Amino acid sequence: MPRGQWSTKRERQYKHIKDSAMDRGESEDTAEEIAARTVNKERARHGEAKESSKLSRKDMSSGRRGGLRSHKGAGGRTFDQLYAEAKDRNIKGRSKMTKSELLKALGGR
Repeated sequence: MPRGQWSTKRERQYKHIKDSAMDRGESEDTAEEIAARTVNKERARHGEAKESSKLSRKDMSSGRRGGLRSHKGAGGRTFDQLYAEAKDRNIKGRSKMTKSELLKALGGR
């Protein structure tokens, strides 16, 4: 956990998210990554981070996404995340693709 960068509130949030992920059966490394990404996104959304991506600031909050996806299992990357990767890899026709088509065009990664 990156100490000194986060407030005590964010450190508590990190520990809670990491513990929850490990309770669900994730490895410690995966749980740490999930927790760090979630905390960093929340910091970006609340203006606590020095740098942040537009998606981190404008996308729905982690808590809202978790609420919508609860009881459905892991849904993988969002359409916006897949589209951004397709754009970075210059995949033609991406604007007319569905989420599943984008995933297939990206090689299912």
